[in-house]
Amino acid sequence: QRQMCIRNRYQRRVRAFSQPSKTLSMADVETFEQVGSGASATFPQQCSSIRKGGHAVLKGRPCKVVETSTSKTGKHGHAKVHMVGIDIFTGKKYEEICPSTHNMDVPNVKRSDYQVVDITDDSFLSLLNADGTTKDDLKVPEGELGDRVKALFDEGKDVYVTVVAAMGEEQVQALKDNTSSK
Repeated sequence: QRQMCIRNRYQRRVRAFSQPSKTLSMADVETFEQVGSGASATFPQQCSSIRKGGHAVLKGRPCKVVETSTSKTGKHGHAKVHMVGIDIFTGKKYEEICPSTHNMDVPNVKRSDYQVVDITDDSFLSLLNADGTTKDDLKVPEGELGDRVKALFDEGKDVYVTVVAAMGEEQVQALKDNTSSK
């Protein structure tokens, strides 16, 4: 009787899998569209190999490492790396402690130079890339840097800005002005 029960259970499973399945239409299939170059925002690097002046993701933010110190191993433990970094966009200070053999995320930081073509009334920059394309999605930076960009542009000078991009964020961080007029 036990074998009969096992045989019946097996036959039910076989019937369930052998029945024809519903044909899927294109509307039923989920599609995933990819946007961007496919490059990752971060890459892993061993914690002990990240040095002062490099970049690391601390507390989920892209940071420039300003200080690292390594503690000695304990009786049964790992050496630990204490890392201090400054957020490259906000300037806030972050700290993190990580075992030296573990991997830590390092942001892909990209710097690009653009020429300022126009500043809109709502403080957006119209930037010209080296290949002739324009970029219109960045605001004039706050503070002294933004004031200098506006002043030099209003004087009619060629103004070049350096844009730093990392982990999906972009920000104008530096200014270069050529003394030649437009």
